[in-house]
Amino acid sequence: MLNFSHQTRVFLFLEPVDMRKSFRGLCLLAESVLKQDPASGHWFAFINRRGYRLKLLGWDGQGFWIWYKRLESGVFEKPTAESQSTQIEIDVTQLSLIIHGIDLHSAKRRRRYRDASLVA
Repeated sequence: MLNFSHQTRVFLFLEPVDMRKSFRGLCLLAESVLKQDPASGHWFAFINRRGYRLKLLGWDGQGFWIWYKRLESGVFEKPTAESQSTQIEIDVTQLSLIIHGIDLHSAKRRRRYRDASLVA
């Protein structure tokens, strides 16, 4: 099981990705399209065209990790983007909902305290 801190940033690539891509191909997508450093410690999520395969790319300080999940039935749900963007930043809770197949539109987030100095 993957464990993330609340400070972990996750970037979801919204366009379909060829799942034959491995470390170098996914790093190139993170650099060229997402404009992010793949060795930054952030996680990058990629979903295939049919929506039943997901890869996560991450750096642990020593090397890259790829976490790969293929669903036997159903698809991963992507959040809707507000614009024609190729990426969306999601938090680790949203990533967990996507991985576990929970409908993102029916899930409601309750209001919580947020320190204004921490909000970017």
